[in-house]
Amino acid sequence: MLIDKIIIEIDKVVKTLSVKAVSIREHPDANINEEEMSESQKKHSISLMRINHCGEICAQALYQGQALTSRNQDTRELFENSAFEEIEHLAWTSSRIHELGGRTSVLNPLFYFASLTMGVTAGVIGDKWNMGFLEETELQVSKHLSENLEEISKHDTKSIAIIKQMKEDEEGHAMLASQSGAVELPDLVKNIMRFGSKIMTKTTYYI
Repeated sequence: MLIDKIIIEIDKVVKTLSVKAVSIREHPDANINEEEMSESQKKHSISLMRINHCGEICAQALYQGQALTSRNQDTRELFENSAFEEIEHLAWTSSRIHELGGRTSVLNPLFYFASLTMGVTAGVIGDKWNMGFLEETELQVSKHLSENLEEISKHDTKSIAIIKQMKEDEEGHAMLASQSGAVELPDLVKNIMRFGSKIMTKTTYYI
């Protein structure tokens, strides 16, 4: 029934934005000892992980929107499975932020609904473009995480372990999308996606 589907989707929104995420896999930094860091290094780590946490919030919304409008059951299942893995990323980044004494972004709801709209639009266009959007999203996220590894303090070995595992997962999602028939997006669309990502990273670094 339509009402049941609406309730399920609303429940996903509420859980993503307000319920503490849980990871089935062990946190990548679980067996790594905390190293001494300066206050500036710690502050930078918090900001980077806050961006990554918001990115995972956006990923949940994208997958939800894409699954909602996909015409193919296999495609919907791929998005749902990818979203499940992203929930673990939410748990890892949120936990690390709080360990460092920081907080998640107050802009999460805004970026969630913006990403949901993008996901719905991608799904409506068609499954091949839907997959192309997923592949490009994951490639851009993977590039961002690589930049994190270059910027973050080498003493923050716990955050580094989390970022490395996230990067591996995101690259796996991109490969799966490619194998599932993704088409390459036009440069204009890629640039728009990069611009949106830049807005998110610049604002959530501070807020």
